[in-house]
Amino acid sequence: NMAEAHQAVVFTLNVTNRGVRIEFDRAALRQVWQSGLRAYKKRCARLRNRLRDGVYPAKPSSLWLVMLLMISAAMLGSDLSFGFAAPLNRAVQWYLKVVPPHDTYVSYMVIGITVWLTAAMLHRWLIGLLLSYHGWIYESRGSVSLRTRLWAASMRLLVGAGSGNRRVGLYSFQGALPTLPVPALSDSVRRYLTSMEPLLDDTELSGVGRKLQFYLRLKSWWAPNYVSDWWEEFVYLYSREPIMINSNYYGMDCLFVQPTRVQAARAANVTWGLLQCWRRICREEMRPLFAGDSVPLCSWQYERAFATTRVPGEERDYLVHLKDTGHIAVHHAGRYYALYFRHNNRWLEPHELEAQLQQILDDKSEPAPGERQLGALTAGNRSAWARARSLHFSRGVNKTSLEALEEAAFVLALDDEAGDYDPDDDAKLNRYAKLLLHGDGCNRWFDKSFTMVVFANGRLGLNAEHSWADAPILGQIWEEVTILYDQSGSCYNSDGHCVVRSSSSPAAELPAPVRLQWDLGQACIETIDQQLQIARNLINDVELHLVVHNAFGKGAIKACSMSPDAFIQLALQLAYFRDSGGQFCLTYEASMTRLFREGRTETVRSCTNESCKFVRAFEAGIATNAELRSLVRAAAERHQSMYRDAMTGRGVDRHLFALYVVSKYCQIYSPFLDKALKSQWKLSTSQTPHGLTGKLDLTRHPELVSCGGGFGPVSYDGYGVSYIIGGEDTIFFHISSRVSCQQTSSRRFGDRICAAMRDLRSLFAE
Repeated sequence: NMAEAHQAVVFTLNVTNRGVRIEFDRAALRQVWQSGLRAYKKRCARLRNRLRDGVYPAKPSSLWLVMLLMISAAMLGSDLSFGFAAPLNRAVQWYLKVVPPHDTYVSYMVIGITVWLTAAMLHRWLIGLLLSYHGWIYESRGSVSLRTRLWAASMRLLVGAGSGNRRVGLYSFQGALPTLPVPALSDSVRRYLTSMEPLLDDTELSGVGRKLQFYLRLKSWWAPNYVSDWWEEFVYLYSREPIMINSNYYGMDCLFVQPTRVQAARAANVTWGLLQCWRRICREEMRPLFAGDSVPLCSWQYERAFATTRVPGEERDYLVHLKDTGHIAVHHAGRYYALYFRHNNRWLEPHELEAQLQQILDDKSEPAPGERQLGALTAGNRSAWARARSLHFSRGVNKTSLEALEEAAFVLALDDEAGDYDPDDDAKLNRYAKLLLHGDGCNRWFDKSFTMVVFANGRLGLNAEHSWADAPILGQIWEEVTILYDQSGSCYNSDGHCVVRSSSSPAAELPAPVRLQWDLGQACIETIDQQLQIARNLINDVELHLVVHNAFGKGAIKACSMSPDAFIQLALQLAYFRDSGGQFCLTYEASMTRLFREGRTETVRSCTNESCKFVRAFEAGIATNAELRSLVRAAAERHQSMYRDAMTGRGVDRHLFALYVVSKYCQIYSPFLDKALKSQWKLSTSQTPHGLTGKLDLTRHPELVSCGGGFGPVSYDGYGVSYIIGGEDTIFFHISSRVSCQQTSSRRFGDRICAAMRDLRSLFAE
């Protein structure tokens, strides 16, 4: 059991009447030695990577070439130091006590290092300067300005092949990325008022704005990002509401292909793939993403993908991240286990992990009292969970087992229920998504960075905590695992089990999964039941409906000479107008700001004057198709312009949010900011990116299309809509709403979206 595992010691000291006797446990001593050696190697690797990233794209090997050139020139009588060597020689002789002629060689080595570092830093500074230019985003491919052409040529000269460069590491460009600029106060106010014109009367920001702006600019001068730390802290960690449904999101499996129906095999293979991705992130072998194949995106968020947990507090939560861990946590049938993936100084292979997981599936023991519902603590009120954690999990076996859960690389949930897709029964797909979003309220550990869920029939998905990173980070990891380690065709044998890839240790020698032990008293079980009731009330109030829109997709939309995202956002505006009985609402669309250091997201306010004008004209039925097409193109162009502004640091909402935080720190009340920050997003939308890794070829393998994931509704009387453009012919919509709200219905809104998509396309049918 877990207690025995934690009581293992390297040696015991016994004092008897015959003297002192010391007994060594050789196996434990070997594990301690290997653990220390592994930690030392990781520290050395991190130091090497920091040095390499600090001077990238300069090659560290070129330093030796420069020093060799300087010393060789000195030996041949040439002075490449421009006279600096002579005074440096005297300093070397005086302080280092180096005698001639060695003082000359040392001086030239110092000068060579200085020249090399100066050149490397200048090179890096020039790259940072180039990365600050964002004019290329606003230009179409057919009409590129001379300035952008010169910029692109300079990028190729200084950066090289970008995404095709084999030397580039995950964090190679972090120090060169520009910081997120603080927009001008007048610009943000103007954009905000423009975005609110369809919904509200004008308002104005009082003179305190200039003072708040000054303090915000001060922060931007020393902080890597003026808003990301506050966004994580105040939007996520200070929230006391349940994170299940309200904050966490889910991701789904490929619907049209299933490599195996063996639960343990699928779980083992994907677990192994995730661990390989974690290893590549730690070693910085995973390449950063590039925009336009040459502009690197910020990689800061990848660091906390694994071995990270959200720890509850009375007033706010905290994120705890470990640099290393040796196990994952597994949940099955109300029981928790620690599964160690290292043995004899190596990582277990997929078929070995499958054997371990099968042991867990075959275990018929009963959960401890309260253990089956234990996960509900993470699904309910955060302050109640913090109090319970302090009272019942701060000592003894409960503390030991909770630490095993929280220190795991991630959590694997093995469900006894099947999740599936049937094109003739959308209720199955809806159920599949709901199981990933919330499960039964107690079979997911919602605090973990992510929980991978594997169903009884081999289908899988994940539930992710949101504060540590945004969905595209896990999207890239998920895509890499799917393409490289799960769908490659060589992962499973004919009977669905994991392929034996190499010689391995006998099963008897492998470390068995460790059953976590719990001693949950009556008071703790009562708290668990209260949290479970909160979770069940939330679950029963969520309607989740998925739409597989395969009437047409990206190919047909591009044939209309429109951006697919702008097309879908216009369809959503038309659908909501019809669904609400002729009203518009504040609409949120997430855009990334990863062109900047530690960038996360910005808001695109998709409900614009142009989109409203088109919707009213379309519903009035008076305008001709030509007039409507003109209105559509104007609305789409407006949307594209706002999206580009959001990507390049010219958005509205993060700036206003940061000003609001400053006003609270300074105890300054601003009615404008108070009203702006408390507006309700009745339509919260997000596009899930696809094909991030460049390894997904949907032309050759259309069955590998992902259906993305989704999230709960942000507003009580609104909708949460996530969509993914899956290839040329399919678009998936994930629609959520509250069951108790009489004005909303996810299924009805799904039908409205499909009708709006058809109507929009019909305008271009001529």
